[in-house]
Amino acid sequence: MGPETPEPTPDLLQDAAARAARYLDGLAARGVAPSAAAVRGLAAWDTALPAGPTAAAEVLRLLDEVGSPATMGMAGGRFFGFVIGGALPATVAASWLATAWDQNTGLQAITPATSELERIALGWLVDLLGLPPGTGGGYVTGATVANFTALAAARHAVLRQAGWDVEADGLFGAPPVTVVVGEEAHPTVHKALGLLGLGRARVVTVPVDGQGRMRAGALPRLAPPAIVCLQAGNVNTGAFDPAPEIVPRAQEAGAWVHVDGAFGLWAAASPRLAHLAAGFGDADSWATDAHKWLNVPYDSGLAFARDPEALRAAMAVRAAYLPTAERNPSDFTPELSRRGRGVEVWAALRALGRSGVADLVERNCRQARRFAEGLAAAGHEVLNEVVLNQVLVAFGPPATTERVVAAIQEDGTCWCGGTVWHGRAAMRISVSSWATTDEDVEKSLDAMLRAAAREGGGR
Repeated sequence: MGPETPEPTPDLLQDAAARAARYLDGLAARGVAPSAAAVRGLAAWDTALPAGPTAAAEVLRLLDEVGSPATMGMAGGRFFGFVIGGALPATVAASWLATAWDQNTGLQAITPATSELERIALGWLVDLLGLPPGTGGGYVTGATVANFTALAAARHAVLRQAGWDVEADGLFGAPPVTVVVGEEAHPTVHKALGLLGLGRARVVTVPVDGQGRMRAGALPRLAPPAIVCLQAGNVNTGAFDPAPEIVPRAQEAGAWVHVDGAFGLWAAASPRLAHLAAGFGDADSWATDAHKWLNVPYDSGLAFARDPEALRAAMAVRAAYLPTAERNPSDFTPELSRRGRGVEVWAALRALGRSGVADLVERNCRQARRFAEGLAAAGHEVLNEVVLNQVLVAFGPPATTERVVAAIQEDGTCWCGGTVWHGRAAMRISVSSWATTDEDVEKSLDAMLRAAAREGGGR
């Protein structure tokens, strides 16, 4: 027998904590994107599999010294690419402890601590996000799987109403399900529909307005079985579909209404912004991300269904050797084996409280407006109504905008990505992190304006 792998020691964990602290402390002083040299340095990892064991301290050193410089500074205050939150200190620490617990959070009787944290946090979220009392939910990797999970509940419910058991009999011979989406539906919704056998391309697509909102008047005539997918927070503009008009019409026609609210659903947690989410709480299912605006570590998504039994019917695992309980976490997610993601969610909610979540969302939205105001004042074209945390800006013709985006990324002060909005090349600024200060915004805005001036951007 070969040598046994040594158990983790307090010294090793203290070394890991010290390295992590140094990394986080250094984010403010480094460029947001890794340097080309740091990326080339990753070749140091690419060796033959070692013939024998390596000391754990050496493994950690290699991870830190080679890997840390080559990371994108997503945990800092000046990363505005995609819609990615940072990780609150309480959630980082909670994640470390949860990793040490190493609980496979699928069965309540086997992992009571993490299962209970998840149950409690789900109740808090239902309240915070304005969802109906009694709503059920599960913890998944992100909005892609959250959409898949919630839409599986939708598929179960609408086919059950049609007299078909889709979990037992599949889709062969099942009544066809009409699925309605907006023209600006996120690609992950289409992916989820494909995975569920409902088809990526056979959807009915509703046209949208200039901000990406579904046109309520263009909603087709519906008859069951049908599913209507709404969007709370367009990934480019932050706009919300008109739920107060669409949800009642769809439900009166017998359709299930699902909401892709990956980040926009969190507007419901803010008294100042809750009007944007009006009507979405009347839907039948919802998908969102905790690793976006709740600022917990990756990965953390949430799937909710007004009818918990529809979710359980679509997801539950049954076997003689598996303990049963009133609420096994694995009954509400695709996975049986899964880390206890709810630990960090509970920690974030406990640390922030209701007012802290609202303050975080409102602060980021105010910072987004500041970006828009500063860019517009300098003569650059803001393409969207800045209703939430998303800003779209064009710096002139497509080639110029692309050069400016590249220059901003190369500069390193901040990081923003490019996009195309209704045929226009644009830069997208997503403000989603607790770590973003007003100083970060001003520093980043100055860098954007300098890059635009160098590259000839402007009217």
